[in-house]
Amino acid sequence: MKVPRNPFRARGRRLPGPLSPGAAAVEAHGLRVRLGRRAVLDSIDLTAHAGEVLALVGPNGAGKSTLLAALAADLPAENGGIRIDGRPVTDWSAAELALRRAVLPQTAALSFPFPVADVVRMGRAPWAGTERADEDDPAVAAAMAATEVAEFAARSFSALSGGERARVALARVLAQRAPLLLLDEPTAALDLRHQELVLRICRERAAAGDAVVVVLHDLGLAAAYADRAAVLHGGRIAVAGPPAEVFTGGLLGEVYRQPVEVFPHPRTGVPLVVPDR
Repeated sequence: MKVPRNPFRARGRRLPGPLSPGAAAVEAHGLRVRLGRRAVLDSIDLTAHAGEVLALVGPNGAGKSTLLAALAADLPAENGGIRIDGRPVTDWSAAELALRRAVLPQTAALSFPFPVADVVRMGRAPWAGTERADEDDPAVAAAMAATEVAEFAARSFSALSGGERARVALARVLAQRAPLLLLDEPTAALDLRHQELVLRICRERAAAGDAVVVVLHDLGLAAAYADRAAVLHGGRIAVAGPPAEVFTGGLLGEVYRQPVEVFPHPRTGVPLVVPDR
């Protein structure tokens, strides 16, 4: 009898199926991460679900980027652990992880002057040899259109401005079409229009069923676009929940060591965070 081919296996890789709505895409349980002699994260319990945007916020040095790297399985845990797609990250090979999570680091650097279109196409590398490799062209085209970089597809990545490079790097991540997006400060180098564009893309990916975890410094963007926010302070999560509930003047003033006022936007009701000057 002929055994049917498993559609979620290719060249030894288990391909991901779609996430169920609300399913845990990535989970941290009792996570402790040490860099050198210093414990940067401790006692972290956090879950990002399919269909939501989860913002990681907090002051410089609070551990946001370290937590994102740990969630991506790019940093080992001293204690506790990370689960992606319901399994410990140690159960996945590097190739299988690349099919399940896409990571945008803070900075994008390349050693060779690749054209923009080739940089975006690098995001499709995990799917080579699978039945989804035929999605390469439409995935690249859609990602470039979404991030508004198609007009300079032939230009060298090294010749772009900082903001343009940031958008190309995001396009590469989007082209990967992983169900979990881990984005580290994707708006840092962008102007107002493109900051809004990036967060709208995050919302669109969540609406399509993906899980998005994004490190943000702009509390206004986090309040406007995130379903939940985790406020980090001293390597721990001070509070996590909907921004309208957790963004309070008392908490943010203590965490950031800067008095702030928080009040609802008169039209949308979204919390506005204003320094007390």
